[in-house]
Amino acid sequence: MHQHGPDTPETHYEDVAVTGGAGFVGRHLVTALSRLSRKITVVDHAPLPPGLAELPGVSHVRADLRDYGETLLALRSADAVFHLAGNASGTESVADPRRDFHLNALATCNVGNACLELGVRRLVYLSSAIVYGTPLRSPIHEDHPTRPFLPYGASKLSGELTLRSLHATAGLPVVTGRSFVVYGPGEDPRRAGGEVSQFLRWHLNEQPIPVVGDIDRKRRDFIHVEDLCRALITLADRGADGETYNLGTGTAVSMRELAAEVGTATGRSALLDADPSSLADSFTLLADTTRLRGLGFAPRTTLAEGLTHLAGLLGRFPELPTARAVFRRETPARRSLEARTC
Repeated sequence: MHQHGPDTPETHYEDVAVTGGAGFVGRHLVTALSRLSRKITVVDHAPLPPGLAELPGVSHVRADLRDYGETLLALRSADAVFHLAGNASGTESVADPRRDFHLNALATCNVGNACLELGVRRLVYLSSAIVYGTPLRSPIHEDHPTRPFLPYGASKLSGELTLRSLHATAGLPVVTGRSFVVYGPGEDPRRAGGEVSQFLRWHLNEQPIPVVGDIDRKRRDFIHVEDLCRALITLADRGADGETYNLGTGTAVSMRELAAEVGTATGRSALLDADPSSLADSFTLLADTTRLRGLGFAPRTTLAEGLTHLAGLLGRFPELPTARAVFRRETPARRSLEARTC
């Protein structure tokens, strides 16, 4: 009998569809799957970035997953589907929650039903740790209550619940991964809100690093994008149908510690410009990875290694990040109420 090591693919599928395959995580996942000699269909409304279309076995289908007919056509040849498409910005979900719901919840409902109708043998859904909301305990186990405080968290959780119900009622072969804070090469500084690349970009521009919240209480579990992709492939290979897995490292890093790591990676001390006026996200977001480790997965890239490599790729004076975290928006009704009560 053939024995599989912890990182040996066991995939029984050859034709793979990756929704959102032109995005940050998607590009890395398509590259990883291409190395496994899979036939890959990138389902994305955006064009393929340079280099991706030239990979062996990669094709591209433009589709709006909010449309069920387009979804069926896009996934019709797939044995397995990795569903990564959707809005990934909590800030954008606050600004336009209806669009966020359509891109995340409605599209995920369509993907799940299409996979059922087409007889797809495995669906892997990339969700987010944001579904937990403000953690009640740390580390966070998959059974932790889900109480999202952003529309983005609500739409991702809605997708989870829809797929779980399709598994329970119709046998949809789905497994869900809740990603913690991802970083790595290729993030868009205009959209990416993760602290790792933001800290590096400010620091490489020889500027203080702005950070909102308590720099010691605000702690995050940072996972390198290549480790995240390995984890997603592990879920496709060995994840249990209907189950949910945290995708993190099991290590929490404070903002003060991250700044120190940035300084070590670049050979120059990093300066933080802390704004403690808002403590909305000054909590520890740390994954309990027991369930994922039980599948034989372990992260390979340490934060120090990831920072050093990313700093080298970015070089001096990279584009500054413009994405910012917004947890509440001003509405005309609220402004009117505040005006009446002043």
